Amino acid sequence: MTEAIDRGAGRMCRTDGSAVRVLVVDDESTLSELLAMALRYEDWEVRTAGDGANAVRQAWEFRPDAIVLDVMLPDIDGVEVLRRVRARTPEVPVLFLTARDAVEDRVAGLTAGGDDYVTKPFSLEELVARLRGLLRRAGMAAAQRSSELVVGDLVLDEDAHEVRRGDRPIELTATEFELLRYLMRNPRRVLSKAQILDRVWNYDFGGQSNVVELYVSYLRKKIDAGGPSMIHTVRGSGYVLRPVAE
Repeated sequence: MTEAIDRGAGRMCRTDGSAVRVLVVDDESTLSELLAMALRYEDWEVRTAGDGANAVRQAWEFRPDAIVLDVMLPDIDGVEVLRRVRARTPEVPVLFLTARDAVEDRVAGLTAGGDDYVTKPFSLEELVARLRGLLRRAGMAAAQRSSELVVGDLVLDEDAHEVRRGDRPIELTATEFELLRYLMRNPRRVLSKAQILDRVWNYDFGGQSNVVELYVSYLRKKIDAGGPSMIHTVRGSGYVLRPVAE
């Protein structure tokens, strides 16, 4: 496993600068996608698997830096998945998910080689914090934090709340800043209106998703003014921020 670095504010990357890789294994697709979304917000690369056999295959191909693993799976259980994965990658940290709170279940998972566990239901913040802890214990080192997000010639300073494109400063409202920050933390990734609503506004607007269209149009007028477009609409899917060269 490539060593990871804490970039500050809970953000980590590998020593070669690439994203931390996490494999999420759970047969509840809604839960696994929710977890994947939360972990991608940490700038981590995430893959999901809905059964044990696929989990083992993904672990061998993807070579994750950590695995979130449900104990109860439809084919083989999480303990057996762990055994097969560790046969090839004995060092990968594993965080077990379990719907059962019995002491013997927790002990069984840890005895089998699991590094930590979270009992359902759990908070996303707790799970992410546990994963950070596992990754640090697996060989993390402190690194200098950069407060800047950079995509092409677009720069956003999270600490100073300043934005510039090239040499041109850009004034944004608080909501526009949060929307741009989310887009810049996920460059080249198509984000749906629902994802943007949940992350930027923190709750579902229901039928009022046109608020996203409105604020994207505000951003475009400011970010793309007088230059090539960086914010693109993917019809039927959402929006994506790309460097001009692409």
